[in-house]
Amino acid sequence: MAERQGLHNLVSSPGARRKRKRLGRGESSGLGKTSGKGHKGQKARKSGGVRPGFEGGQLPLARRLPKRGFKNAPFRKKWQVLNLEMLEMRGLSGDVKIVDLLASGLIKKVDVPVKILGRGDVSSVLNVEVHACSESAKKKIEDAGGVVTFIV
Repeated sequence: MAERQGLHNLVSSPGARRKRKRLGRGESSGLGKTSGKGHKGQKARKSGGVRPGFEGGQLPLARRLPKRGFKNAPFRKKWQVLNLEMLEMRGLSGDVKIVDLLASGLIKKVDVPVKILGRGDVSSVLNVEVHACSESAKKKIEDAGGVVTFIV
């Protein structure tokens, strides 16, 4: 009677699975003594090898090539950007300060400057106190009867 097939009695094909190499387990294993690392030298040591880019003491390629341009990343000013539609969605009106934006969840940190951009419309009077504001956002806030004050 043939064994019933199913997921409960799957067997891998013959030769599909190999036993792992057990290094340094005696001469008769075929990989004893030096465990396939040859004799002596840097690569035979426990943490043998060199860091990426190391060229044996020769000046590495990364240092040989000329460097061009200016990298501004370390000096870049990071902003927390808000659109007017976000202020409308949260229903903010009247005096809006940084702490109000933090409390409403629109910004994550108090010490990172905030900039307001002009996407969306303003229906209520907003007296906003932020670090920066786009021209279009400022115009929309002022047209609605509000004031934009800049934090220095």
